[in-house]
Amino acid sequence: MRAVAVIPKQRGSVHLVEMNEPKTSDVPGGRGVKVKTLRVGGCGTDREINNAEYGIAPEGFDYLVLGHENLGQVVETGENAKEFAVGDYVVATVRRPGKSIYDQIGEQDMTTDNEYFERGISRLHGYFAEFYVESADFMVKLPPSLKEVGVLLEPLSIVEKGLQQAFELQERLKIWQPKRAAVIGTGSVGLLTVMAMRMRGLEVHGFGKDKKEGYLNAQLCEEIGASYDSTMEISVADAAKKYGAFDIVFECTGYSPIVWDAALGAAKNGVLILSSVTGGERRAEIQSDKINIEFVLGNKLMFGTVNAGREHFAAGVKDLALCEAMHPDWLDKMLTHPVNGIENFAQMFQNLNGGVPGMIKTFCEISP
Repeated sequence: MRAVAVIPKQRGSVHLVEMNEPKTSDVPGGRGVKVKTLRVGGCGTDREINNAEYGIAPEGFDYLVLGHENLGQVVETGENAKEFAVGDYVVATVRRPGKSIYDQIGEQDMTTDNEYFERGISRLHGYFAEFYVESADFMVKLPPSLKEVGVLLEPLSIVEKGLQQAFELQERLKIWQPKRAAVIGTGSVGLLTVMAMRMRGLEVHGFGKDKKEGYLNAQLCEEIGASYDSTMEISVADAAKKYGAFDIVFECTGYSPIVWDAALGAAKNGVLILSSVTGGERRAEIQSDKINIEFVLGNKLMFGTVNAGREHFAAGVKDLALCEAMHPDWLDKMLTHPVNGIENFAQMFQNLNGGVPGMIKTFCEISP
């Protein structure tokens, strides 16, 4: 079968490889599920791996098959994978257990290991192939109604985890009923965050760098009942004065300096969720005394979230289904740049490398 791979630490090495088709017997205990890959989403992680910023090949291989955002259809199941059937639409999770205590109890997304195992990213081949096999333990089923948008589930799972943790952490307050939220960054993850919080009934305000006029992302915010403002025209802190302070601020920009402006927009007892991975050395001058005293006297909370567990994928399925029911075609509008055929993988990476106007999400349609 064909797959798309890189040679880790070799810039621009993305290429097609030929591999043997995996077998359900590759997974012990009869728990294997063989999946025909339908769609693989592309994101900044894939771009950065191809740019040799990180990525580790599995043991015994000099290449790493890419792809962690996935959607597929079951073609075969092991004898003990009875929760899945041929024809089911599925998405597989990304991280697998390592050695820490968190990994051993199924919370590998909270691992303390320095070495971790993620499909398509670190030490495990990904899903950018015509077929894959996975344990039923690491898969979730989607209703057929989500077959066109299910490739968005993996990035949504990051949002679901962040929101779940926010509500769990806010149990410190005994009673917490957030009403107003800000989403900083309205790329694909930011828009999914806007959607997830609208599905929870929150008043949501999206913020991006681009001006509102003619900007599809701003239009999508408004179509789902949120507002949109450009941070080139109003700061998050000033927007908090305009709309009221934000009970939840969810940062999705990849631009670390804006975190400190966002911190000034959080309400008393509010929570600031950080989800960007910023590997550079950027520095910023901040209002440290003001931020510190407002967090102390306002009992505010800031935390980071990364990766996601199976429960967060399952929660994402519910939000996708609810959004499809309440706002038909809204999710489809996020899928702006399809690439047809695994052999045209290079086009997806050209899209990811920028310069494509109006792109929100690019993906490769491997099988129709």
